[in-house]
Amino acid sequence: MTLAEVFHTGITVSDLERSVAFYRDVLGLELVAQWDSAQPYLRAVVGYPDAELRIALLRLPRGSAGASGHHIELLEYRVPRGTRGDARTFNPGNAHVAFMVEDLDAAYAELAARGVRFKSTPVEITHGRNKGAKAVYFLDPDDVTLELIQPAHAAS
Repeated sequence: MTLAEVFHTGITVSDLERSVAFYRDVLGLELVAQWDSAQPYLRAVVGYPDAELRIALLRLPRGSAGASGHHIELLEYRVPRGTRGDARTFNPGNAHVAFMVEDLDAAYAELAARGVRFKSTPVEITHGRNKGAKAVYFLDPDDVTLELIQPAHAAS
């Protein structure tokens, strides 16, 4: 088997409207589509025979520098209703999504002014393949960890 590319990243959320507003209005992603589904194929894929989901698909806006075909898929399970797990990043099974930015300090200031919760201020990466870059973790409305990373600037 050969994997071709990453199609989307799915994130389960507790309130689809609130999460769409965060990812679209705060982070600037473009809403591609939104729908409800209780289709038999979906129930089989997710492994819950009575599943009812609300789904939204978002992406970086077309024309963005570095925009890819990758989508963020937000899933709200109406049935069965889930409960929030322990989202701390050291727990196995938790993941994060990293977004590249050109100016991390400006992005941090803008998002902090909008009430986004950060785990720290921007930090310079001092070791490894991303040495010279800057990064910071922040949280979405369901405490899903997201990351902003500013690549190291090439020496002139």
